[in-house]
Amino acid sequence: MDASPSRGRRRGPARRSSLSLAAGVCALALAFGCAGPSPSPSGAPVQPNAVSQGTVDLEERYQTVINDVLPSVVQVATGDGLGSGIVYDGKGHIVTNAHVVGGAKSFEVTVATGEKALRASLVSSYPEQDLAVIRLDDVPDGLKAADFGTADEVQVGQIVLAMGSPLGLSSSVTQGIVSALGRTVSESRGGGGTGATLADMVQTSAAINPGNSGGALVNLESEVIGIPTLAATDPEPGGSAAPGIGFAIPVSTVRKVVDQIIENGRVTDSGRAALDITGRTVVDDDYRPAGVAVVTAGEGGAAEKAGLRAGDVITRVGDSRITTITSLSEALAAHKPGQKVQVTYVRSGAERTAEVTLGEI
Repeated sequence: MDASPSRGRRRGPARRSSLSLAAGVCALALAFGCAGPSPSPSGAPVQPNAVSQGTVDLEERYQTVINDVLPSVVQVATGDGLGSGIVYDGKGHIVTNAHVVGGAKSFEVTVATGEKALRASLVSSYPEQDLAVIRLDDVPDGLKAADFGTADEVQVGQIVLAMGSPLGLSSSVTQGIVSALGRTVSESRGGGGTGATLADMVQTSAAINPGNSGGALVNLESEVIGIPTLAATDPEPGGSAAPGIGFAIPVSTVRKVVDQIIENGRVTDSGRAALDITGRTVVDDDYRPAGVAVVTAGEGGAAEKAGLRAGDVITRVGDSRITTITSLSEALAAHKPGQKVQVTYVRSGAERTAEVTLGEI
């Protein structure tokens, strides 16, 4: 599925939308049980101003989570846009998206402990997983690190809150649920996107708007379970954002990448499978995508060791049909380095197969 990272990064002035406002009010009304009178256990209608204890408890839970986590969510500004970030530790490390930092090396960060923007510098960016780490030049007193959860705590149907700076509105919160797990999505390269294929993403109905990227997706235990990164877009030409379909990088991936960057200054173990080729999408006689042509096969790489060479057209990896570079990336995202897969390709008009031991990005 293609998704647009520009939906998580603000560019240009904020725009008001009565439709968006109405949708937000409706969602809150449903969440807090105030959509209208409902029958009591005796069958008599409950008055509209009557609020159940369950509703009060849920509201208080929301407020507790917001008070716990929002101080750890920051606004990150570069020369040409802004996004969000999360305080990762007490040493001033902040995790955000690679597409938020772009090519910048220095940033202005607004933290919850004060209105004055603080300077921060890039530690490292890892576009392959759309994650980056920056560090405050001076760590202020009272800087609060977020509590990061674990992947096995994330369940479909779980209530979640998305926190960040949508449209430049810092310290904003939206609510929704975890809609699905294990999604594989590909970023567009336009609008500042990295073009990365991201595996194991958390799908959520919590609104993700420009400026939300790099913020926090939080459960009701005040734990960060993901980083909002993408909003789905209609694949039709000129398609707009698909409401209620957003994606967050799971906490397990965040921990793996960020811990390596902090310890080593870069990612040394991606856990991402690769064929070790450069390729391009080719089309058939009807100008439809028909495979990925190998432009170069890296010396000593997975494809070269299996006998593939420049000019071969890859049409299948395992059971996955390959028509484009994106579909090849998505197929590889389902595998791990060192796994053996059967690759089907065409050479000089003849179909062939090869068993490939996958390399690592």
